[in-house]
Amino acid sequence: MDTSYSKVKEYCEEKGVTLVAISKTKTPEELLAVYNQGQRIFGENKVQELAGKRESPVLASKEIEWHLVGHLQSNKVKLIVPFVSLIHAIDSWKLLKEVNKEAHKANRLVNVLLQIHIAREETKFGLSYEEAEKILGNTELSLLANVRILGLMGIASLTEDMEQVRNEFRELKRFFDQFQGTSSRLQTLSMGMSGDYEIAIEEGSTMVRIGSAIFGERNYNR
Repeated sequence: MDTSYSKVKEYCEEKGVTLVAISKTKTPEELLAVYNQGQRIFGENKVQELAGKRESPVLASKEIEWHLVGHLQSNKVKLIVPFVSLIHAIDSWKLLKEVNKEAHKANRLVNVLLQIHIAREETKFGLSYEEAEKILGNTELSLLANVRILGLMGIASLTEDMEQVRNEFRELKRFFDQFQGTSSRLQTLSMGMSGDYEIAIEEGSTMVRIGSAIFGERNYNR
């Protein structure tokens, strides 16, 4: 684990890219091992697992920035809003409003990313470019005082065709640039995982979500 994490960390630092260690299915002790090597940002796919690890005795006192990177259901927003640092997967105007509502109750300003559907698989969540454009241009957006859109997130197709992956990242970067020019708040472009993060960085990613390249394969039996 030491060698894997060090390699990824060094590469991201060299490129000036934020590294989110994706720790789904890993134990708090496994997170602690990476934390002790200097990692402070950890991401989880599921709300319950995120909340559980944050409250675990092993990690409760640690200075960890928790990200939710997976699909978020509206009825679970209230469980993470009081502490989450960044929500990566806002995929509807309704969900954005729900986060704002719960953040208002918690007296917090919650940072989020809009998830854009860039992959060819139909099973992936995310907004179309047209839907994202409507949200970013919605005149009611300024009324959501407790939520802040920091940028965009995308998951490329699961394919061995790296040129296709590169083109998907490139198109998302083009869309990001289009709106970054009109809104200084768009600072983060989260794209790239263990199998394609180097390509994502080459195409302009500012944040990568790395799991297996740091922790090894997922523990599906947990």
